[in-house]
Amino acid sequence: MRYGRTRGHERYGEHERYEGYAARGGSEAPGGHAAPRARTRGALAVAALAGCGVLLAAGCSPAGTAGTGTGSSPPRAAPTPSTSGPSGSAEVSAPPAKGSVTVSGEIAKDLESPWGVAPLPDGDLLVASRDRGTISRVAVATGKVVPIGEVPGVAPGGEGGLLGLALSPSFASDRMVYAYFTTESDNRIARMRYDEHRDPGQQLGAPDTVLRGIPKGLIHNGGRIAFGPDKMLYAGTGETGEQALAQDKKSLGGKILRMTPDGRPVHGNPEADSVVYSYGHRNVQGLAWDKDKRLWAAEFGQHTWDELNLIEPGVNYGWPEAEGKAGKPGLRDPVAVWRTDEASPSGIAWAQGSVWMAGLKGARLWRIPLAGTALAAEPEAFLEGKYGRLRTVVALGGDRLLLVTSETDGRGSPEPGDDRILTLTVR
Repeated sequence: MRYGRTRGHERYGEHERYEGYAARGGSEAPGGHAAPRARTRGALAVAALAGCGVLLAAGCSPAGTAGTGTGSSPPRAAPTPSTSGPSGSAEVSAPPAKGSVTVSGEIAKDLESPWGVAPLPDGDLLVASRDRGTISRVAVATGKVVPIGEVPGVAPGGEGGLLGLALSPSFASDRMVYAYFTTESDNRIARMRYDEHRDPGQQLGAPDTVLRGIPKGLIHNGGRIAFGPDKMLYAGTGETGEQALAQDKKSLGGKILRMTPDGRPVHGNPEADSVVYSYGHRNVQGLAWDKDKRLWAAEFGQHTWDELNLIEPGVNYGWPEAEGKAGKPGLRDPVAVWRTDEASPSGIAWAQGSVWMAGLKGARLWRIPLAGTALAAEPEAFLEGKYGRLRTVVALGGDRLLLVTSETDGRGSPEPGDDRILTLTVR
């Protein structure tokens, strides 16, 4: 069965985009809707979820199609990837030009404003509710959702609230859960001990603040955190609508940050006394590493171009002096770009030789095939309009991904069962 649905497009101010919705003029406050458009969703059939040993809802996506306006600004064909590595001798493998996505199951439903997700060692999930400020445990075998605790000090509002989650690299011994969240005064990162032996709702210890003073705003709070292959903590931040913060190296806004698990600057950062790793970002909500440990980041553009960037230390990614591929000296161009109504990217993950990128306004999952640091082929869109706004993608290893929808965050048009966590098989 297929059915239609309308989805509200919000606006924020005359020239601003409110988390993935391009302004069309006017000054409608957050929470309003403009120009709803229909979307359809494929019904899920019962199937076995591989690796979880449980019957879950399943279905298949149609073949992907390359979106318009991708690959460059202005659009042009994807570059032909090099067949050699940095030294000119090592061959760079490329994934197939065309991929596929199968929705293999539904782990959970009826979630409220899900944002960050952290897979536990046993396969269950920790999921953050942006607006409630709570973390819940989702049992993959049954779909049961049990709150483990509330994060003290969370002040939801606009795009702020309880955002990214990550587990300590030493989680098996220290049981530490890291959270990025908005308070009344700033955005910050804290860690809390997770004690499964305590009563449900009381399993989080007192927060230990790792980093404070990240600028907060009604918009552009960033929020994605992840531990890298180097076991250091990375965070994507936003410039809160104050564009100058992105170029101010003394500000933590509009940056990608790199720090020790204790929140200290890391040896190898561009400046020894700073956690700033790269700058010139507008609003980073996606972080992922490829098989060669290169860092990729997804970023909201303003009116024209959303971006996928290859991140290197000390590099200026251009905002607000450039949006998309500007070719300006001293500024790093993105590897791929999208029209803002096709993407508005949030979470990303790397699997099967491609970056997979969730789209909010675009309401689709993008596959970006890579050969080393270049596009191997034009990006492809999957699941377009089927599940609404898409917030988070998590790699589970091999060809398996988690996909989290975002229809209950005040900007979508939720239907019974929203929001959901789906499992995907990708190629």
